[in-house]
Amino acid sequence: MLIWVILFCLAVSAFGLSAVSGGGAGLLLMPLLGLIVTPAQVPAALSIGTASSSISRITAFYSNIRWDIVRYFIPAALPLCGFGAWLLTRLDPLYLEVCLAIFLIGNLPLIFFAQPIRSEKTIEGGKIFLVAIGAGAGFLSGFTGAVGLIFNRFYLRLGLRKEEIIATRAANEILLHLLKLGLYGTFGLLSTRVLLAGGILAAAAISSSYLMRMILPLVHDHVFHRLNHLAMGIAGFVMLITSGIQLAHRENIVISYVTESTGHTASMKWGHHTFTVELENGQEVEIKHAIRALDLVYAPYFSKHYRRQENILHLSTVSGIYLSSRAL
Repeated sequence: MLIWVILFCLAVSAFGLSAVSGGGAGLLLMPLLGLIVTPAQVPAALSIGTASSSISRITAFYSNIRWDIVRYFIPAALPLCGFGAWLLTRLDPLYLEVCLAIFLIGNLPLIFFAQPIRSEKTIEGGKIFLVAIGAGAGFLSGFTGAVGLIFNRFYLRLGLRKEEIIATRAANEILLHLLKLGLYGTFGLLSTRVLLAGGILAAAAISSSYLMRMILPLVHDHVFHRLNHLAMGIAGFVMLITSGIQLAHRENIVISYVTESTGHTASMKWGHHTFTVELENGQEVEIKHAIRALDLVYAPYFSKHYRRQENILHLSTVSGIYLSSRAL
């Protein structure tokens, strides 16, 4: 019971930040949902909540929807969204989440150093660009559940005001969410636990929409843009930490650091591979890669035909840079 209360409280906070930054709730909640349902079910639970959010935002900001953008975005996004949802049943999204997290963290410097975005009031001449954005957003949305915040910068380039970004994004994404939910159900990803988690997110999303109507007019466009980058950075750190923990646990990744009188050693074990960096006496750095013994029935056979080695890259102030190897 406690986990559901925590989910609702954090969802309200996430959708509240989303209300004043143009999105990001889905990316912030993705790691938490990964602790409640399986990684393949996270996009399904997330889509229930974000679909409810999109419906409530369309209702609140219907007059601000830029339909000239929607008509180019949707035709490209829908088929790629379907492909992403299908791919979710074949591949683990965990590695993509790590890559998205690193990309999002890279936006943090823009909070302080972002240059004004040159906007275009019309989409004439940029139709192909907009179709490409729709395709990319559709695929990532189908595969991960929600990545709308990543594409806010493209909306800004089209000259949209904050109300127009929120309304147009909601109009673009509602059909994607409905398509995804249908496909997730077909693929057997909508379990009772997923529906419960999605229902809690939906309640939090609808609650935040009412607050948005009161708060958004008070937020200056410049602040809105800064908060957009802040939300991306926060989402990136949260995703990187939680997905990194899951990846480390699943892939048996162990990181260690040892300090001795002769130097310092940092190592990472990933499956059968071991990567090591050693600083010896402050004069030489050794970067090592070794493959540990394979726990296979045929290991004795392989040992006759394959000599395991450790490859070492030396960076020395005395001997320079050179490679060496030794048998293990």
